[in-house]
Parts: sequence; C-alpha cells; structure tokens
Amino acid sequence: MYIDRRYRGRRRRSPWPVVIIVVPLLIVGIYLLATRTSFFENPFDPFPPTPTPTRSAISFLAEAEDFYRAGQFIPALEAYTRVAELEPENDEAFRQQAWLQIMLGHPDKGVELAKQAVEIEDSALNKSILAMALDWNRQYDDAVELALAAVDQDPLSPEAHSVLAEIYADKNNWERALEEAEKAAELDPTSPLVLRNLGYVLDTQGRHNEAIDVLAKAFELAPNLGYIPITAGNAYLALNDYDGMIAEYEKAAAANPDNAMALDKLGHASAIAGDPDRGAAVLKKAIELDPEFGLSYAHLARIYYTQLNWEAAIENFDKAFELGVENEEFFYEMGLSYVYLDDCTNGEKWLQKALDVNPESAPAQQGIRRCQSG
Repeated sequence: MYIDRRYRGRRRRSPWPVVIIVVPLLIVGIYLLATRTSFFENPFDPFPPTPTPTRSAISFLAEAEDFYRAGQFIPALEAYTRVAELEPENDEAFRQQAWLQIMLGHPDKGVELAKQAVEIEDSALNKSILAMALDWNRQYDDAVELALAAVDQDPLSPEAHSVLAEIYADKNNWERALEEAEKAAELDPTSPLVLRNLGYVLDTQGRHNEAIDVLAKAFELAPNLGYIPITAGNAYLALNDYDGMIAEYEKAAAANPDNAMALDKLGHASAIAGDPDRGAAVLKKAIELDPEFGLSYAHLARIYYTQLNWEAAIENFDKAFELGVENEEFFYEMGLSYVYLDDCTNGEKWLQKALDVNPESAPAQQGIRRCQSG
C-alpha cells in the first residue's frame, strides 16, 4: 500500500473563542426570559398560584337572602347589587334592591331600581314595588296610577291590593283604602306586607288600638322587618303613649341595627318623650350610619333648637335641606334660629318658605313681624 507521507491532518481549532462569545449571550438571554413571567415560568416553583374562582350569581343571591332574614339590610343590598351586575336581566335582583332602599329610607333610589325591574319584567309584582317606592317618595298621583294598573293586571295579587291601600290612605281616600286593605287580607292573611298595610290604614283612620294588634301579628311573621314596629310606634304616639312608642321603635332598631330610619325614629321619639340627650346620641349614631338620611339631621337640629343652640340648629337644618327634606316646622325653626341671632336677612328667607307651605303658619308669621318691627 502506498502512503503519501506529505499528508498532514487538519489542526483542531481552539473552542475557547466560541465559548467566550456564546456563553455570555446565553446567560443574558436566560436572564431576560426569566424576568418576563409571560415567557418563562420558574422551574423551581412546581406549584403555581391557583386561580380564584369567580363567584356565581346564585352564591350572592343565597348570601343576600341570609342577610335579609337576619335583618341586615345593607349587606343584603350589596349582595343583591352583585347579583344584578352578574345577571342584568334578573328582575328579582332589581326589585329586591328597590324594596331594601325603601326600607332604608331612600325611596328615591328605590324608584329608579324598581323602574329597571319593570323594564325587565312588566309584572304586577314589579309594578307594585314601583308604586310603593313612588308613594314613599310622595309622588302620590303616579303611585296610584301604577298600583291600579297592577291590580288590573293581576286582580288576585295581594301585594298589588295592599300597596294600593297604602297609597289611598296617603291620599286621604279612607273608604277605598280600607276596601283594598281588607281585600288584600282576604287574598293572603299571613303576608307581613298585607298585615302591615292593613294596620297602617287602620291607624290613619284613628283606629289605633286595632292597628297595634294587627301590626303585632305582622311582626311575629316577619321579625326582620323593622318598619312594622315603626308603624306601631306611630300608632302609640297618636295615643300619647310614649312608653309604648319608644318600645316599638326600640324593636325596630333591634330588628335592623344597620337601618338609620329606625334609629332616627328612636332618637326623635326619645327627645319628644323628654330625653333630648339620649335622642341626640341616637340621632348622631343614625347620621354616622347613613350620612345621606336627611331626617336625622333635621331631628337633631330640632333638639338643638329647643336647647337654644341656634348655630348648631342652623348647621344641621342646612344639611337636612341639602338632602331634600322639606317641612313647614323645620323651615320656620331654621328661620327663627337666624332671627334669634339677629340675622333677619337669612331668617326671613326660611320663614317665607314655611309660609309657602302653609300661609297660616303662626310661628313663621311671628318671626316675620319680629323682623319688621325691629
């Protein structure tokens, strides 16, 4: 065999230049990828975070019902709000929100929510709740028209007849109010709403003791509805029974501890019954609980007015009026507070508002004469 001894094998090149260039690039690349979590998962973390499951509308609905049965209206309202967000075509969620806003003393908000319920489902029940919200918001003509439509749509609806009864009572149509209330009771004698409104109608007709008995039965059926003993407390007030009145308002506050309307009633009643210090303390608690409940400011202002604390009275009346409270007595007490501070310019403005409500308002007339003679 012939071997060409002139052949020389190719010399192997050194790997170090490649290593020096490539390895740093790999390190930089790995670092950049490791810092971008969307591209690189930490290989030393075998258990990535478990995604939090989204709660269902059914879950929030169950929670809302539990809170409602417990008399906790604010968290119940929040839960129904979540149901409506998750199921915007669920008329029950909007109807229940409307009902709770009425119970919390905000019928204006209840009107808007009930309108949404009616838009989703034009039922007699939804119409009835909207009519109730309108009635509590003092839109009596619109309320009675809608309640009548609800009764026409479903003549066997106890809620429709019951709400219509309350509206007729507020419009001083005593005969029709009692007819509708009794009709509702025939259709459903165990409904707390029906019995409450029957008691309300009896009370407005001066049958206070009968009203108290009916309302006691209603509250037994629904001890979470503080507006029932509030109605009974009003009946005791008409009988000048202050102890009975305060006892009922205390029941209301206990039934719904997060309801400023119940606390407002208790605070105002305490002041009427001769304990203004307790009244002021309870009213301040109501304001802290719900800063948008205007009557609490007005009732607290009234306590300050009777204590001759004109500046504090003006401050709280002013807040009440900002929140939409309108009342002859509050107007002239605001005006007189200014007058007693020798400020007739502002005083006469509020006294005139009282006269606009009632041209025969004696305190307002006296305040005007005092300013004119001074």
